[in-house]
Amino acid sequence: MARPMHARRPATLASLAAELGVSRTTVSNAYNRPDQLSPELRRRVLETARRLGYPGPDPVARSLRTRKAGAVGLLLTENLSYAFRDPAALGFLEGLALACEGAGQGLHLVPVNPEREDVTAVHSAGVDGFVVYSVPDDDPHLAAVLSRPVPTVVCDQPRVDGVDLVGIDDHAAIGQLAGRLIGLGHRNIGVVCMRLARDRNDGFASVARQRTAHFHVQRARLSALADSFEAVGVDWARVPVVERFDHSTASGQSASAQLLDANPEVTALICTSDILALGALNEAQRRGLRIPHDLTVTGFDGIAEAERLGLTTIRQPVLEKGRAAGKLLLGAAEHSRPRHITLDTELVIGTTSAPPRTTEERWFGP
Repeated sequence: MARPMHARRPATLASLAAELGVSRTTVSNAYNRPDQLSPELRRRVLETARRLGYPGPDPVARSLRTRKAGAVGLLLTENLSYAFRDPAALGFLEGLALACEGAGQGLHLVPVNPEREDVTAVHSAGVDGFVVYSVPDDDPHLAAVLSRPVPTVVCDQPRVDGVDLVGIDDHAAIGQLAGRLIGLGHRNIGVVCMRLARDRNDGFASVARQRTAHFHVQRARLSALADSFEAVGVDWARVPVVERFDHSTASGQSASAQLLDANPEVTALICTSDILALGALNEAQRRGLRIPHDLTVTGFDGIAEAERLGLTTIRQPVLEKGRAAGKLLLGAAEHSRPRHITLDTELVIGTTSAPPRTTEERWFGP
């Protein structure tokens, strides 16, 4: 008859300390504060732990004891894949990760579906603070973050009283771009923009919707364009603005097609992101339009692919945004007043912008 198998009970911090003839604090320091031990003593503790099967301090118990999770939470109101698919978001994520690495902190992504209101992920996240990346001012996940007693930093949007903010001057940045197009002679323009609110609207956006947008970055960019073109006699109410909920090149292409089908006289497409502008370039190519002779296309962000294609755009320091947001959050305990950091942008004049075609020139559309 086979003898019953008895699994050896895993070693504990107390049994490991007894085996070594040291205090439990010494064992704990070998994992959490190695500078407090000599290299030889730490090596002996770790080797004995491996021999006895001690897995190391319980991180859950440690966080309960210290009331520190050792991680920064990034609230991203997009599906998780967006953080690794969108170049601007990826650059921001890299910058934030660098700030966390420098402080010995982990990074916990808290992605949520933009079309759902379940805030469970926010309430259950074991983090010491949050960085909120570009959400609308009425987002329920933002409200859930602000209800927790941990420091918070917002990147881009929204502006919240008493909360640290990292961003750029969107109004001034795109105003530079508008000035460039106005100087070239463009008056018949169209705009392709990112989502303006939490409700899905894949179509033309009225002036009222533009002015009440809950994403204040898009609101600021549209407002600056309106101010600039109205100053030279363009009736903004007659400027076609097409909105897309999903941020992708496919969305940029379909929005551009919708706009050009309804407004074939347009000589310039202003896109509020490079991703949308890349889609606009695809649509122009599909129609056989010459860029920039037949159609000027501009973007916003300054991503690598836009630079490769020579897109006229606004370059913003997305990596530095992430790094600055992380540093603000990790140093929040040292400051009692909210801080705002506004980073510089740069107008990049590429090969996709030129004076508008003359009325005498034939336009070869689809």
